[in-house]
Formats: sequence, C-alpha cells, structure tokens
Amino acid sequence: MTGTTPAPPITASLTILGFVRSSLTDRRTAPKSGNEGAPEAWLELDPAYAPALLGLEVGSRVLIVTWLHQGDRTTLQCHPRADKNRPLRGVFATRSPDRPNPLGLHEVTILEIAAPARLRVFPLEAIDGTPVVDVKSLG
Repeated sequence: MTGTTPAPPITASLTILGFVRSSLTDRRTAPKSGNEGAPEAWLELDPAYAPALLGLEVGSRVLIVTWLHQGDRTTLQCHPRADKNRPLRGVFATRSPDRPNPLGLHEVTILEIAAPARLRVFPLEAIDGTPVVDVKSLG
C-alpha cells in the first residue's frame, strides 16, 4: 500500500488442522514460553493431513502455529508478561496471546510421529485444546 489510499477489504479464513493435547489446562498457570518449563504435548491432526507430514522426522525442529482461542481480540495494549510494574506497550511489541489475531508461534522438536497424524513435540506452552493452524519445518 502506498500513500493514504486504503487497501481494499480482504476476507481471510483459517483451517483448523487439529488440536494440542497437553497436560496444561489453565492459561493463567501455563508457562509464557516453551523454554520456561513447558511440557511435551501431542498435536492431534485430522488424518486427512497425514500426507503433509511426509519428510518430517523425529528430531526435526518445527514451528507450530496455533490459534490462541482464549485470547482477547480487542486488546491493543498490555503490560509485558502481565507485570503491572512494566510499562504499557502495544501488543505488537509483545508476545501476549491477547491481540487482534491471536496466532501463537511455538518452536518445538518432534519426539515421536504416530499414525495417523499425531506428533509428540517438546516444549509446547499451548494449553490443551488449542487449535493448530500450521506446522512449518525449520530445517
């Protein structure tokens, strides 16, 4: 986009590929990042996506994109890490799950691949039931 001409309206949709199955069940007590004690978890994908897993291997590093379904989509500013002692910032300057499009990005290692379309990964801070919208290889 150049100048002040507004972009034409665009609609978008996401396909939910599957869901996170994790021992984490409460957003408030879940680690804020994978490297802060997040457990392993399973990604249970729809079996229709099994062919898309071709080439992934145990030990592969992947980026999991999730839809943070409990995020508040009206939030535009927050205190980083919910710490009121830290200055208020725009959500685009934070990793807050509360944001206009609550996409989560999680760098994990594949520990196991099981039929028909299940991946055991580590570490994953997403809570149980979080929708998975993409898996991207980092290798």
